Amino acid sequence: MKRLFDVLMVVLLSPLVFVLSFVVACLVYLFLGRPVFFIQKRSGRGGKAFNLVKFRTMKASGGSDAQRLTRFGRFLRASSLDELPQLWNVLKGDMSLVGPRPLPVEYLSRYSPFQMRRHEVLPGITGWAQVHGRNELDWEDKFRYDVEYVDNWSFLLDLRILFMTVKEVVLRRGISHGAEPTMSEFLG
Repeated sequence: MKRLFDVLMVVLLSPLVFVLSFVVACLVYLFLGRPVFFIQKRSGRGGKAFNLVKFRTMKASGGSDAQRLTRFGRFLRASSLDELPQLWNVLKGDMSLVGPRPLPVEYLSRYSPFQMRRHEVLPGITGWAQVHGRNELDWEDKFRYDVEYVDNWSFLLDLRILFMTVKEVVLRRGISHGAEPTMSEFLG
């Protein structure tokens, strides 16, 4: 049922998403140049690697993340428009609309057995941790919310998370981690 819901929602939203993605892609090209997309290996269900696709929000070079993140990039992140290409990952079956956020494959060997449980379900564009603080959370809290989601998954919980996500995006909460524009690397 979850997979059917994901595909149905993506298909129903595809006309709007296509137009919005085209506009965002043109703006990324105009403000940041090429490549338009940021592609990174992430770990999915069972730890299986896949290529996550997002719109690029940073300059290609130039120092730290804080120095490379542009005003336009901050807007894309705050509005979550940089996440639109992940709907392709949902259609392909790499991701779901709701689940623990997929993290870089380099983190796999750093997880405790408890933290590894986040890979019992498909990763999501949004999730339980995102609606409880997003990047304001420390790693321990993120993993706790991820496993709580795994243990308590239901269709109604997914719907609740989707509605809560809209509220979080509109209010632009939890976008950055303290003074840092991105979350610090998980070291285990």
